[in-house]
Amino acid sequence: MSTRCGGDRRPNILFIMSDDHAAHAMSCYGSVINRTPHMDRIADEGVRLDNCFCTNSICTPSRASILTGKYSHLNGVPTLRETMDQRQMTAPKLLQAAGYQTATFGKWHLGHGGIHDPRGFDRWCVLPGQGLYHAPEMFDQGERKVFEGYATDIIADMSLEWLDGRDPDRPFFLMTHHKAPHRPWDTDDKHADMYEDIDIPEPPTLWDDYANRATAAREARMRISRDFKESDLKVAPPEGLSHEEYTRWAYQRYIKDYLRCVASVDDNVGRMLDWLDDAGLVEDTIVIYTSDQGFFLGDHGWYDKRFMYEESLRMPFVARYPREIEPGSVNDDIILNVDFAPLFLDYAGLATPRQMQGVTFRDSLAGATPAEWRDSFYYRYYMHIDGGHSVWAHYGVRTERHKLIFYYEEEPGPQEWELFDLERDPMEMHSVYDDPAYAGVVAELKEELARLRSEVGDQENPWPEDS
Repeated sequence: MSTRCGGDRRPNILFIMSDDHAAHAMSCYGSVINRTPHMDRIADEGVRLDNCFCTNSICTPSRASILTGKYSHLNGVPTLRETMDQRQMTAPKLLQAAGYQTATFGKWHLGHGGIHDPRGFDRWCVLPGQGLYHAPEMFDQGERKVFEGYATDIIADMSLEWLDGRDPDRPFFLMTHHKAPHRPWDTDDKHADMYEDIDIPEPPTLWDDYANRATAAREARMRISRDFKESDLKVAPPEGLSHEEYTRWAYQRYIKDYLRCVASVDDNVGRMLDWLDDAGLVEDTIVIYTSDQGFFLGDHGWYDKRFMYEESLRMPFVARYPREIEPGSVNDDIILNVDFAPLFLDYAGLATPRQMQGVTFRDSLAGATPAEWRDSFYYRYYMHIDGGHSVWAHYGVRTERHKLIFYYEEEPGPQEWELFDLERDPMEMHSVYDDPAYAGVVAELKEELARLRSEVGDQENPWPEDS
């Protein structure tokens, strides 16, 4: 029996987001390395999006885009170095003003103090920066406190406690933001021995030699075979390993801890679904599970994200709302993280403000693709050769079949293009930019890239006319 007693029939919105959870580490997306039964339940009882993408694959910028509905160059958060000015219009502020009870718990990563603390939330308790997995310090309404336990459990506990104390006659908007499975992949006791006696399958591109790609791929410093820190692997490698043996050993150390962190998130997703069952709120609540971006799970020999390659670019997104969404449905419309804020507002009966660049995809979730829906999108990564990963700054356009990427910085150079035919080369192992057979595709995509850059208002770092 529903506990919503009043006349306000606007739906509750439960938004659960993890950090760096790749879609190909969810069994509803066909994972061959793990099972995620509770996340799968959302997909089974709702919809799975197969083409949900971020517009800048790095934690802080993606979170700013989700809140504001704007691209990085307009919300002021293009890299990890910036903090977000919370005086901007955001979805939580508008929902709060419209009578929603609002709260956020977990990872914030958008700055602290003054204009950087969460706004638009009745209740908030967030990690400082990336935060710790065990006994994390958190900002509880601005006050520093240490909470004993494991971060994933703590964040879920706080969310459930707030739900228990809410006003049952008013709708709620809750953002539960897990820090897992972000590096350094510290596990909880419950899952510490998970996968201990098995080997996780290696991805087909683990041994990528970066031939037939731009220089940027070869120069990135996030290889399984050489770039892990001791804190990532937790123990020293066995002595006497060859390069191949070390790579295989490091992959197993990494991927098992990563998947253990995912398992803890999945368990806590299950706790929140069970709470909705017990509260009788399944029909009245939109449940969304996603991640702030994708992640390389040994793909191309890498960990981390940042590149416009598929494993980094793609976001998992599953949603359930029995009043509108057909159980077990799948949608392949191109959806972006800047679309999330307009979606939240649409469900609350609110119009999308003009300053938001995203578009609601409520109809797509219900199985009805809107007329003239986008068939391409713009991406840009700004953090040129950061201190840890050395990924080169780039921007590009992706369509259903092709992806064009431009590495635009002149130092250390060279400026280079990549073109991938995703139908023939879904793993993006061979750029066909210089293939004469694709000259027409290159010309069309450059024209589309120029159009998209103009549309979103990003005109910095144009490519040379003779490029």
